[in-house]
Amino acid sequence: MSTIGRRGFHYFQKLKDGNVPLDLIQKGQGRVIDASLTLIRERAKLKGELVRVLGGALATTSLLGVPLGHNSSFLQGPAFAPPRIREAIWCGSTNSTTEEGKVLSDPRVLTDVGDVPVQEIRDCGVDDDRLMNVVSESVKLVMEEGPLRPLVLGGDHSISFPVVRAVSEKLGGPVDVLHLDAHPDIYHAFEGNKYSHASSFARIMEGGYARRLLQVGIRSITSEGREQGKRFGVEQYEMRTFSRDRSFLENLKLGEGAKGVYISVDVDCLDPAFAPGVSHIEPGGLSFRDVLNILHNLQADVVAADVVEFNPQRDTVDGMTAMVAAKLVRELTAKMSK
Repeated sequence: MSTIGRRGFHYFQKLKDGNVPLDLIQKGQGRVIDASLTLIRERAKLKGELVRVLGGALATTSLLGVPLGHNSSFLQGPAFAPPRIREAIWCGSTNSTTEEGKVLSDPRVLTDVGDVPVQEIRDCGVDDDRLMNVVSESVKLVMEEGPLRPLVLGGDHSISFPVVRAVSEKLGGPVDVLHLDAHPDIYHAFEGNKYSHASSFARIMEGGYARRLLQVGIRSITSEGREQGKRFGVEQYEMRTFSRDRSFLENLKLGEGAKGVYISVDVDCLDPAFAPGVSHIEPGGLSFRDVLNILHNLQADVVAADVVEFNPQRDTVDGMTAMVAAKLVRELTAKMSK
């Protein structure tokens, strides 16, 4: 838990213990949540209006930051990632064109509605049940402003659950999920936390929000991870067999019969030689070009995505992993926008 979040929880616990009326606290928390959602709503409305006036866009990628790190089982640095990723996206060392020719400076290709104020909400003593609902509602607010499609910047991997839930509920049915990660993140409740970053895909599958889940890049998996995978019918592709699976994974066709495709990229899917700035360093991962080949060749209508688990506190001094995360965002933007 961050210092801010810890202080907020302890402060509000003292208020409760001091016989401060619970409804007073809850009403105050409600006002903070309403204000937070209003900020996202109005920014999304403005950006959506701009794109519609410009015309010619069937789908526009919209960044939404969720700077949440307290559900990490090890380090909480991913809470600081969204601004570092944005900074790297627009770094002057590179241009604003993706490999497939999309120009990110065109607001019909990429726009930004800002961050969910996670720490400010938690500083008011709001628990994770309500916080996850705020994340889901924020995603829905973006989706209401067609043609915007959310690309969420984490944050730890716990954010994928409320985001996928929102996308599925908004579209009226389950999506296919392509999940790139060193870990399956499918524990029932890791260390007793149902919202742990190691349990997000258990929540997604239990809720029926994914019709099909493909996990690629796996190289740190326990017996529970495999058992949970079998329980939910997950297609798990481990790195030890990647050379055999490469042709299939680089020619995926997803989404037929579903409401679209969701892509979740945990930066630690990459070998740490390419992305050292992560909390959980697992050698033997995908190369950056492996990931791009999978994304570029994917045949799918990508309706939403996330990039998670970049930890700026473990990055190199020159921000190497920030640039890697930014490149992932750029190429996902090209995949989502049309």
